[in-house]
Amino acid sequence: MGGHRLFRRWPAARRGRLAPRALCLAAAVAAAAATLAAAPAVAQSSGSVPIVRDAETEELLRDYLSPILKVAGLPSGTTEVVLINRRDFNAFVVDSRRIFINVGVITTSETPNEVIGVLAHETGHIAGGHLVRMRDAMAKAQTMAAIGMILGIGAMAVGVGSGSAEMGQAGIGVVGAGMQTAQRSFLAYQRGEEESADRAALKYLEKTKQSAKGMLRVFEGFADEQLLSARFTDPYAQSHPMPRDRIAQLEERARKSPYFDAADPPALQARHDLVRAKLIAFTEAPASIARRYPATDQSLPARYARAVLAHRIRDPQATHRELDALIKAQPGNAFFWELKGQALLESGRPKEAVAALQKAVALAPDAALIRTLLGEAMVATGERSLADEAVGHLNRGLVHDSMGGVSYRQLATAYAQRGEIGMADLATARGLMAEGNVDAARRYAARAQTKLKPGSPAWLQADDIVSYKP
Repeated sequence: MGGHRLFRRWPAARRGRLAPRALCLAAAVAAAAATLAAAPAVAQSSGSVPIVRDAETEELLRDYLSPILKVAGLPSGTTEVVLINRRDFNAFVVDSRRIFINVGVITTSETPNEVIGVLAHETGHIAGGHLVRMRDAMAKAQTMAAIGMILGIGAMAVGVGSGSAEMGQAGIGVVGAGMQTAQRSFLAYQRGEEESADRAALKYLEKTKQSAKGMLRVFEGFADEQLLSARFTDPYAQSHPMPRDRIAQLEERARKSPYFDAADPPALQARHDLVRAKLIAFTEAPASIARRYPATDQSLPARYARAVLAHRIRDPQATHRELDALIKAQPGNAFFWELKGQALLESGRPKEAVAALQKAVALAPDAALIRTLLGEAMVATGERSLADEAVGHLNRGLVHDSMGGVSYRQLATAYAQRGEIGMADLATARGLMAEGNVDAARRYAARAQTKLKPGSPAWLQADDIVSYKP
């Protein structure tokens, strides 16, 4: 993926997943549902969430979200969108700082408005303080379940003592009823919060002079998927409002907006089409990509997808032919230059990659991921003359993107090329801390301190790591 093409791993405890095409209030619902006898459609899985990092996609999502945050009264820059490498349609929040959104949300959405509607809905949860209130609702539901369990166990104990099978069965029934009541109470609360987030999203879209048609289209997708099973579904055992009811309520309100028929700006649609093509090309099977974007399609998104596909299947000649044509069409597109630099770097041509990535950085100086990729290419050349620049680019990139253990390892190599072994050990320690390997980070930080000037900023950074207690 562009901008380091990394699939980062997120701690499993923060993961929450719903069935395909379901918007989720929070990953915390999964833990609550497990406590409350596993609410339908919610699953918790082991392992970690694959996070996609891509400068172009992240910039587009920021531009989608920024106006929504402003009208919601949330400070700009405090909430980021985190992209998950999953192809199903899903988005959720776990705190006030992050909205998680699957790659599938973008690849499925034909217009920016659909994605913006999803982001507006999730912003409604954050602005409404739903996560805080959810914890109270969970506690209440758990209390109800506990009371039911205590009463049921008491009845079963009486049945065992008296030899009454009927009393024992009654006790089991009381336990089950208590758990069911608790579960339904919690899910009723959650449905209310989902409806509240819907209303908030409509308000944000109107204030930003955008249509709610995209959001309606998303919910219509939910309804189509549940059409066959809806007649057998208990509406009180759902975490979200039933789709048809939800659509009817939303559409009635949405049509009252003076911006209901507003279209996405052509420039924004063009950016969406490019990002969508790029993500499809990086995540879907080659045969599927070839069908979506055949050679007869000479649109810019189709050519972008074919360039990515050629890079994926290791066809350098086709990759650079497609990329050179894209750059000729849009020489000011930083992300075309970035992909060219990435392709050159990954095919063992780091010197040529440096030139392409320098052009990308000149066009997008604030894109931290491109800057760190440039630093990586400079390190890969092995040239001492580029080590100073590499250190500068990597440090500047890491100021704005501190998640990258890989970038810290590149920084360590750059410092080593300059002969600064203490700084190399410190960079390694910082990277290990970013990855959560605290013990190894402490060892490298302690080793760095022996080579750094006591009391210097670098020595103090190392000391912070050595002294860190989880």
